[in-house]
Amino acid sequence: MLLTTTSTIQGKEIEQYYGLVSYETIIGANIFRDFLAGVRDIVGGRSGSYEEVLKKAKEECLREISAQALAMGANAIIGIDLDYETVGNGGSMLMVTAAGTAVRFI
Repeated sequence: MLLTTTSTIQGKEIEQYYGLVSYETIIGANIFRDFLAGVRDIVGGRSGSYEEVLKKAKEECLREISAQALAMGANAIIGIDLDYETVGNGGSMLMVTAAGTAVRFI
């Protein structure tokens, strides 16, 4: 399955548009992880725990939209948009959303 953020596939002709595929995942923020991320923010550096959680959420979204597109008969998803947002009381959860257009190219 070809995944791209562009609206075309260079050198390929899109023969069929199947429609929108999308998936959302929400991740609860762990209090211990929040504490460690806060410490890192104070002393500097990257929050590896948050980065790993976001990476896994993004991969899950892309895996799910790929499965949806495959079930439609598509061999690519174009125009993929990834969105990250905080939700819940005081931004206590993270939401990752992926959406794109399922197509078949030749």
